[in-house]
Amino acid sequence: MKSRILVLLFTLALLLAASATVVLHTEQGFAMASYAWAKLRGGYTLDDRIRMHATDVEARLKSKFDAAGVPYPPAKLAYIALKDKAQLEVYARNDRLEEWRHILTYPILGMSGTTGPKLREGDMQVPEGIYRADFLNANSRFHLSIRLNYPNDFDRAQAAIDGRSRLGADIMIHGTTASIGCLAMGNKAAEDLFILAALIGKENVEILVAPTDFRQGLAFTADAKPGWLSELYLDLQTSLRRFPPKD
Repeated sequence: MKSRILVLLFTLALLLAASATVVLHTEQGFAMASYAWAKLRGGYTLDDRIRMHATDVEARLKSKFDAAGVPYPPAKLAYIALKDKAQLEVYARNDRLEEWRHILTYPILGMSGTTGPKLREGDMQVPEGIYRADFLNANSRFHLSIRLNYPNDFDRAQAAIDGRSRLGADIMIHGTTASIGCLAMGNKAAEDLFILAALIGKENVEILVAPTDFRQGLAFTADAKPGWLSELYLDLQTSLRRFPPKD
């Protein structure tokens, strides 16, 4: 009887170990385990994360910066998310007078909602607009994350005109593949985007989120709803034209 119980306990332990191994090899499982460990140790600082990931990120990216003729790390970064293509393009330059250079493009692995702006909390929409990196979260439940400054001044102004409140917040570019109004990039891509921003300072990162690539023309009618959408999309088209389309 005792030996049978031991065999059962040993089998259960093996099953738990196997299950843990499978979970840790998923994007979300790894992120959850990392988050739990971060909480146990009292959290990570930004410098901790740079020490943990900077070498691997440089190994993945430096050759791409070299090929584009931009120093690594650069002085300025732009992250351009195109909803209809489910892609995030990375551009960089080393001086505000230089032209932007395309470095690489990542697939967006998780993105809730459809094309169109975010209007209220809980609508599951990824915002559309011209944003900046507002906060670098070194202790995210989604591995690493960059918070957008949504709602920005434009979002707030249009909401006031429309009479809307509760616009939502905490819109992130983060790891894993799960999204509720955020851009889920997978853990490795999140490390790249996060560490780049950490190395040069979040104030040097601009983020554009567009429903489509307006460099190829505008894709909406004059009666687009809400009424201010035409203005937003014209602004996005103007901003996007600063970035040469990728080859």
